[in-house]
Amino acid sequence: MTSTIPAVRGKYFEEFEVGQKMISPGRTITESDVVGFAGLSGDYNQIHTDAQYSENSPFGARVAHGLLGLSIASGLALRTGVLEGTVMAFREINTWKFIKPIYLGDTIHVEMEITATKALRGVGGGSVILQMYVQNQDGDTVMKGSWTTLVMSKP
Repeated sequence: MTSTIPAVRGKYFEEFEVGQKMISPGRTITESDVVGFAGLSGDYNQIHTDAQYSENSPFGARVAHGLLGLSIASGLALRTGVLEGTVMAFREINTWKFIKPIYLGDTIHVEMEITATKALRGVGGGSVILQMYVQNQDGDTVMKGSWTTLVMSKP
C-alpha cells in the first residue's frame, strides 16, 4: 500500500500580507453544541442550560457559552482554508472581547484580517497576527479580538 501526504491547501508564511481579508463559512449554534460544551467544560450555568430561568434573564433566552463561541470561531478560521496544513500552533489570544450574546439557533461566521507578520526563522516560519470579527446572521459583531498563529515557511 502506498501512502501519500495530502496536498497543502493553506498559505505558507511568505504568502501572508498585511491587509489580506478572509471570510469563513457560517455555522449554526445548536442545542447539542451547548449541552456538549456544558458537559465538556463543567459549566452548567443556568443561562446556558435552563430555558425557564433564561427567559427571565437580561438576555430573555438561553445563550451559548462565550468560550464555546470562541472555540467555534477557531474552527471557522481554519475552515477558510488559509491555515490548513500550514499552521504550526495557535500561539496567543492577544485581545478578545465578548460583545453580544450568541443565542441557540444563531449562525455565526468569522471575518479575519492579517494585521502583522514577523519571520521567525528559528521555528521554520513566522507569526501571523489575525484580527478576528465573529458576526451573527444579522451582521452584528458578537465577539472580536486579535490572535497570533505560527505558520510554516515554504519548504
